[in-house]
Amino acid sequence: MGTTFESTPLFGGALVCDLPKKFADVSKLRQVPDNQEVYIDKNGFTSIIIEITERVGPPGGGVEVDGRALTTHLEELVGSDVDTVKVWNTTETEFSHLSEDIPAYTLIATQTPQIDPRERSSAPDFTAIILTLLRLEKESTDILVTINVPHIKGEYDEDEVDLALGKQGELIGDAVEFAARIWESFKVRDWGLFNEV
Repeated sequence: MGTTFESTPLFGGALVCDLPKKFADVSKLRQVPDNQEVYIDKNGFTSIIIEITERVGPPGGGVEVDGRALTTHLEELVGSDVDTVKVWNTTETEFSHLSEDIPAYTLIATQTPQIDPRERSSAPDFTAIILTLLRLEKESTDILVTINVPHIKGEYDEDEVDLALGKQGELIGDAVEFAARIWESFKVRDWGLFNEV
């Protein structure tokens, strides 16, 4: 059973990409920062966040500069929990509808909460993070697409997930499919958007 996607306008239609139909727009439920679009799975815990931020790092590109930028964004994302994060792989990513000279990278990481075992609450066993960074140097902008995939005890098959062995399990497998669909369908309809932020 595949996921049904629908073309979804973001930031007032300035951007558009395909998102899973079963995801709800969080801004209809609560306040979301102006530079973010947040969607959450109505039947699960996975969320997709598309964020426009200021470009980090020095001018120019290349794997080293862009790789450092990716790390910086990941650190900002997880904040003080950076010690609990493990990055499994980073790959160059191609967006089908954007010029090939716009660099993009994706990493897969996991964050394991440090919880006092006596307080074992509803916190997830771990959260997988699929982070794609799109670097629009001319616009001095970084676009981040983050898919957060909390793995909550009892809600997933623990035997299916072992990233060290390359076993992603269903939830991460789905999230990778969502990310690939975003790379394939993402379009900028109004470049003026990046002047306003």
